[in-house]
Amino acid sequence: MAFYKGSSTDGANLTELVENEYEVLDEYVSHRLWVWGDDAQGQLGDNSIVDKSTPVQTISVGVDWRLIECGNAHTSAIKTDGTLWLWGHNGHAQLGDNSIVNKSTPVQVAGAGTNWKLISCGAYNTAAIKTDGTLWLWGFNDYGGLGDNSITKKSTPVQTVLGGTDWKSVAIGRYHTTAIKTDGTLWTWGYNLYGQLGDNDPDNKSTPVQVAGAGTSWKSVAVGYFHASAIKTDGTLWTWGRSNYGQLGDNSKTDKSTPVQVAGAGTNWKSVSAGQVHTAAIKTDGTLWLWGFNNYGELGDNSVADKSTPVQVEGAGTNWKSISHGVYHTAAIKTDRTLWLWGRNDYGQGQLGDNSIVSKSTPVQTSSAGYNWKSVSCGRLHTAAVTFRD
Repeated sequence: MAFYKGSSTDGANLTELVENEYEVLDEYVSHRLWVWGDDAQGQLGDNSIVDKSTPVQTISVGVDWRLIECGNAHTSAIKTDGTLWLWGHNGHAQLGDNSIVNKSTPVQVAGAGTNWKLISCGAYNTAAIKTDGTLWLWGFNDYGGLGDNSITKKSTPVQTVLGGTDWKSVAIGRYHTTAIKTDGTLWTWGYNLYGQLGDNDPDNKSTPVQVAGAGTSWKSVAVGYFHASAIKTDGTLWTWGRSNYGQLGDNSKTDKSTPVQVAGAGTNWKSVSAGQVHTAAIKTDGTLWLWGFNNYGELGDNSVADKSTPVQVEGAGTNWKSISHGVYHTAAIKTDRTLWLWGRNDYGQGQLGDNSIVSKSTPVQTSSAGYNWKSVSCGRLHTAAVTFRD
C-alpha cells in the first residue's frame, strides 16, 4: 500500500546504474500482471470472487502492464500506453469510473486518457499523477483526504485546491494523503487524529498543508493507516503519526505530530514502505529493516514480538531492492528478481501466494518462484505483482 521507491543518486555503483538503465529501457516493453489472495470484492480482476492462494492473471491478461498498486480491497494498474485501470471494491467510488459498483474485471477511470504516470491506493480512495505533473484524487473524502476543500466523496478524478503541474509523488493512508512536489516540499492533508499530517496540529485538513519543519529536501514518502515515513535527499529517514505498536521506529510507542528520526539514525536510507501498523526500509547497502506490529510475523524476523526499533529480516542479506506492505503481510523483491513474502496468510485468502493458508514469520517465495519479478504491491488481504517479459 502506498509505496514509492526513492532513486539513488550520489555514490551509485556501476551495478546499480546498469540495473536502473535496464529498467528505464524496460518501462515500455511487455510485462505480465499477477494477482492472488482475497477476492471477495473482485480485487483480483479475474472475473470471479474466488480467493486464490497462487498467482493468477487478470481477465484482461496482456503483456503491457507497467505499474501496479493495491488498496484495501481494490487494485489499480497503469499500462505501457499510459492508460489507467482499476478493479475491486468500489463502495466509496475508489475506482473512479463514476459509479459505486464493485468490478471484478479492470475498468478505466472516467475521462480515460493515456498520460497516467504514477498511482497510489488508500483504504477507500485513489490518487494518481499524470505525465504533465497534475495530481488527481477520487473516492472516500469524509475527512478531506482528497484535498479539494470538501468532505464529499468523488466518483471521478478531481484536483486538490493547490492544482499545479509540479507534483512528483503521492502516497495515501487510510484517510489521509501525502505528496511531494518537484521542488522537494512535502504536503499532507486529511485525517489527523494521531498527528499523521505532521503539522503539529490535531485538526483534520481538507486542503494541503506542509509538515512541520517544511524544507525542500524530501525525496520519497510512504504512508500507513495512521502514520507516515519519508526519506530526505541526505538519506535520513523520518516518521510521524501513530506509534501504538512502535511503527515509528524511534524506540517508543508514543504518537508524534512532527517528524522524528528512526532509532539508529543514519544517512543511508534508500527506500521506505508503510503498512497498517508496521514499517520497512531498505538501505543503500541493500539491507532490509522492519519495525512495528508483528503478531503474524510480518517483520520477517522469525518472531511474533512487536519491535519499536528496526530489525533485519531472517536471513539478512544485502540484495533487497523493493518492498511493499499489506495490513498484516509483507512482500519484497531482491536484485536477482526473486519475490519473497511473509506474515499473515491464515484467513483462507492465501495472500502470500505459496499455495497455502499458513502464516509465515520468515520470507518464502510464491509458488510461481521462477518468474522475473519487477514490482509488487500488497493490499489488505491480497497481493499483485508485475513480471518482466518472458
